[in-house]
Amino acid sequence: MYQHKWISGEEIALPVGKAVCIGRNYVAHAKELNNPIPSNPLLFMKPASALCDFGPEICIDQSKGEHHYEAELVLLVGNLIDSDSAEPLRHVCGVGLGLDLTLRELQTQLKEKGHPWETAKAFDGSGCITPFLPVSEDMLSTEMTYQFWQNEVLKQQGKSADMIFNLETLLKEITQFFTLYPGDIVMTGTPEGVGPLGAGDQLKLQLGAGEIFHSSVHGKAS
Repeated sequence: MYQHKWISGEEIALPVGKAVCIGRNYVAHAKELNNPIPSNPLLFMKPASALCDFGPEICIDQSKGEHHYEAELVLLVGNLIDSDSAEPLRHVCGVGLGLDLTLRELQTQLKEKGHPWETAKAFDGSGCITPFLPVSEDMLSTEMTYQFWQNEVLKQQGKSADMIFNLETLLKEITQFFTLYPGDIVMTGTPEGVGPLGAGDQLKLQLGAGEIFHSSVHGKAS
């Protein structure tokens, strides 16, 4: 069962809650999927059951169709954030990375029918999360960068400065609708370069110039 961890490997004494996710928060990614640029953050959620560790192995059920990776900056909530929180970033205790796995064909079918896309986005194991780095005083106010590699090929590079909606705006928008509790996470959107995963793929995620996290893809057909 998934448990939040610090980069040191120590478990974080917070419950595992929901993941609030942001769609289309980078212009180039919206364009690569032929989606309109949003005027407000596009929110959806993954339940706690969707979360798993990024590494040493990610399991994908190939009978469900092609799984696409979407690398994202992830915030860990340390104290309650609601619509009355004046400085919501002060209540974020950790920063990490994650893959928002997406059943792209199913998502496209659901969108065409005007149906919700939880089954394509919120299935078990669809949120693969690295350990978290404790937040320093100025970390969230400076540019953060991250990288994702598939089989040693750099596929995605993200910069917080390139987000359509910055981190504080995202938290304020989320908490107009959903209170964020300690242990909840926010997946802040993916940059361009998304694509399919294959069984045997070797994956890497890195926040800035920090530690590189490794995982491999195990495919199964249920």
